[in-house]
Amino acid sequence: MAARLRELYVKKVVPALQKEHGYKNVMAVPKVEKVSINIGMGEATGNAKLMDGAVTELGAITGQKPVITKAKKSIAAFKLREGMAIGTMVTLRGDRMYEFLDRLLNVALPRVRDFRGVSNKSFDGRGNYTLGIKDQLIFPEIDYSKVEKTKGMNISITTTARTDAEGLSLLKAMGMPFRQ
Repeated sequence: MAARLRELYVKKVVPALQKEHGYKNVMAVPKVEKVSINIGMGEATGNAKLMDGAVTELGAITGQKPVITKAKKSIAAFKLREGMAIGTMVTLRGDRMYEFLDRLLNVALPRVRDFRGVSNKSFDGRGNYTLGIKDQLIFPEIDYSKVEKTKGMNISITTTARTDAEGLSLLKAMGMPFRQ
């Protein structure tokens, strides 16, 4: 079974964007290429057990085993040595990516306290969008009683859009709740 959001993209978003931007070819319509989720754990230098929790939670949220990122350089001021585990990340593509985006847009973001929509200024100039989340408890997959420490995460949505305006209209059409 294909992802719900992919079907919405093919049936509704593509024709709407073709009409709005005047694309002649279906392949010129921007699409979501990949979603990268990253949790930076600078505190893991002092307490290695924090990393296990981050890896488990990110795996539960995304349905894919995260990669542990290591420090490239030693920085004495931060008590950091080269090769120390300092974060964890996942790159989602295909159906898993659409499933995650569906859960993010329809379940997780509405659970954020005092939520008024996400900023439309977080584009990078090439149609890619980055979103910061303060705690992982907005995802229903996380069991509140098993969390030792709240962890923030960065979610980067990479699109094939050439400009921010195209990326904005793509994400808006897919149901991203932008601030008015």
